[in-house]
Amino acid sequence: MGRPNSVRLWLAIPVLAVTCGCGQSSGNGNPGPGPGAGPDPIPDPLVTAVLVGAGDIAQCDNDGGRPAEATARLLDGMPDATVFTTGDNAYYHGTADDFATCYDKSWGRHKRRTRPSPGNHEYESAGAAPYFRYFGGNAGDFGVGFYSYSLGRWHVVSLNSNVPMSAGSEQYVWLQDDLTFNRPACTLVYFHHPRFTSGPSNGGFFRDVWQLMFSLGVDVVVNGHDHGYERFAPMTPDGIASPTGIREFVVGTGGASLYAFGARSNSMARLSTYGVLRLTLRNRDYDWDFIEAPSGRILDHDNGICH
Repeated sequence: MGRPNSVRLWLAIPVLAVTCGCGQSSGNGNPGPGPGAGPDPIPDPLVTAVLVGAGDIAQCDNDGGRPAEATARLLDGMPDATVFTTGDNAYYHGTADDFATCYDKSWGRHKRRTRPSPGNHEYESAGAAPYFRYFGGNAGDFGVGFYSYSLGRWHVVSLNSNVPMSAGSEQYVWLQDDLTFNRPACTLVYFHHPRFTSGPSNGGFFRDVWQLMFSLGVDVVVNGHDHGYERFAPMTPDGIASPTGIREFVVGTGGASLYAFGARSNSMARLSTYGVLRLTLRNRDYDWDFIEAPSGRILDHDNGICH
């Protein structure tokens, strides 16, 4: 299996330049900097990008596929956003027919701007081959399923939790190299299976990759698999709340039948409803909004600062 290429997406964002009388006399007798002080540092221009999506999406025997269409309509209203998926895109077996007759009728209209990740249902077809054929280069190298790209000032990584992620695996080594080489102020990683969840899967896996992400300063992880919405406080790989921890979201709300959630330690919000997670990414901070479908109401909103 070859190493995937890092795919970079650069957004051209208008920048407002503001001038001031910095370093000049204020006119009230207070002098500016003395000789040799040099100019004031130029502030980093603000760049904003939007990443929006969910996982567990197109299940056409769930109310005729209406929930997936409802979440797709939320995406219609954000035409400039990059769309992510956290796996289980096309139920039940990730076949070419599942993608053509179910996923494509709803979220498929956003395929050109979608950067997906695969779920276990995709791997019910050998090697998830229909998934890779459907999304093409937007899913990274064929048959690999992990890749990275730049979005605004953020580094974004899509992993494949259906193949080995433990220390020493090809994916782990690739991620270590990728996160070491790409060190912006803010990093987000998404993949299918959650380490922490109050849903029925119970989580608990992927400590190695969480430790790696924690040690290299990843800010946000987004998962699916359990069919509901959940937000955790920033945590260490062992689930201890910490201001230097990773904030995890579970967003299995794209259209598959919903699950009941319990209440795990450090779980800050839990919703059993359809919707999408919108992340507004700035140079050193971000906002999140969980938007309900079909109502369009924002049910969970706040902001975070990058490490």
